[in-house]
Amino acid sequence: AALLPRPARGLTDRLYCGRRVCYEVLGVSRQASKAEIARAYRQLARQYHPDRNRGEPASGEGSGAQAAHEKFLLIAAAYETLKDEETRKDYDYMLDHPEEYYRHYYHYYSRRLAPKVDVTIVILVTVCAISVFQFFSWWSSYNEAINYLASVPKYRIQATEIARQQGLLNKTKEKGKNRRSKEEIREEEEEIIKDIIKNKIDIKGGYQKPRIYDILLFQILLAPFYWCKYIVWYCWWIYCFTIKGQEYGVEEKLYIIRRYMKMSQSQFDSLEDHQKETFLERQLWIRENYEVYKQEQEEELKKKMAMDPRWKRYRRWMKNEGPGRLTFIDD
Repeated sequence: AALLPRPARGLTDRLYCGRRVCYEVLGVSRQASKAEIARAYRQLARQYHPDRNRGEPASGEGSGAQAAHEKFLLIAAAYETLKDEETRKDYDYMLDHPEEYYRHYYHYYSRRLAPKVDVTIVILVTVCAISVFQFFSWWSSYNEAINYLASVPKYRIQATEIARQQGLLNKTKEKGKNRRSKEEIREEEEEIIKDIIKNKIDIKGGYQKPRIYDILLFQILLAPFYWCKYIVWYCWWIYCFTIKGQEYGVEEKLYIIRRYMKMSQSQFDSLEDHQKETFLERQLWIRENYEVYKQEQEEELKKKMAMDPRWKRYRRWMKNEGPGRLTFIDD
């Protein structure tokens, strides 16, 4: 009697085996091993499989093909519940604590609705796909910038002159079998000019040469290092310029100016050198000077917009027509 399953209260139709106890469905005790549960399931599955009971008439209660099919589904549900250690542990806890109704619902549906694939693998594959797309997209942008610069006469003439000085375009004409067509020679010269442009011109901003450390995957992997580096730098900044009161250097001044302008590092690097020199000459790292400079820029922008004919036409249209006016024409 001690080995028989205890009657459980609080069983519902939507959890596990419904109103039936899964151990009773398989005819095993709560102390049964996984092998005993599997053996009982195989025996009952062979007995109540729909293929073996197909076409049997319903002669009484619990007989017939429909009853055998329902019994088979109940047996399968009981086996699915008891074959897994974690699910069986939750089920045993429900039998012992039927009053914790909502807890049982949560554990049951959280296991049933949980994704079958590891979320970590999904996130890793997604990050890798985004990183690959980033890298090839940046290479495409970089090649577009090189092709554009190779078509600009200013840079093309300079690159051609450098190539001639290095003897890359002054090769002797080939004869015999090694002789190439004019098209092949032209393509080789074009590649030489592009290589010189790549080496001599510093492209910054969105069209700069892509680096593997800038893609999302490496940014995530190196995030702890960057955080530690930032914390060390911030402590050094507080110690040097707040506690000791040292004067700012050029890099520190440019950093403060960039923060005031709310620009990223790549955006600030894309500015011309004479613009940065102007910032330093006007001492824009001082907040008051920067506010004056900002006001001047806003006033200058207003003047440009006032003199722009397109802006004048827009203001004239807004004054006469309006953004959304609806009128009726009286004949």
